[in-house]
Amino acid sequence: MSNGTTSLPIVLALDDSPVIHQMIKRALEPGYQVITAANAVDALSIIYHQRISVLLLDVQMPDVNGLEFCRTVRSLPQFQHLPVIMVTSQDSPFDRVKGHLAGATEYLIKPFDAEQLRETVRKFIYT
Repeated sequence: MSNGTTSLPIVLALDDSPVIHQMIKRALEPGYQVITAANAVDALSIIYHQRISVLLLDVQMPDVNGLEFCRTVRSLPQFQHLPVIMVTSQDSPFDRVKGHLAGATEYLIKPFDAEQLRETVRKFIYT
């Protein structure tokens, strides 16, 4: 991307569903630059090479689940303060506790609406 978009806050969406990637992009663009990743390896590479403002993270993933990925991110000193929003269909109180214990900053339930996602992300963007 060129001119103008580089100054936008970058949101990384880690989810194995292309449908969710599109929903997130539709909800957040053009106010944010949205980068998507379908697996943990790609997402880790992106957070090392881009200045990510917020990480959206699915819990149920085929390779490394979102809880494990969140714990990995939190174990790295440079990412301890990165806002991590779990975006998941797992809605029990125990699931929420597991998410927060893994290091999630916020917990958003699928299906979400676009305004709900924008509001949640906006809370963590410091301009």
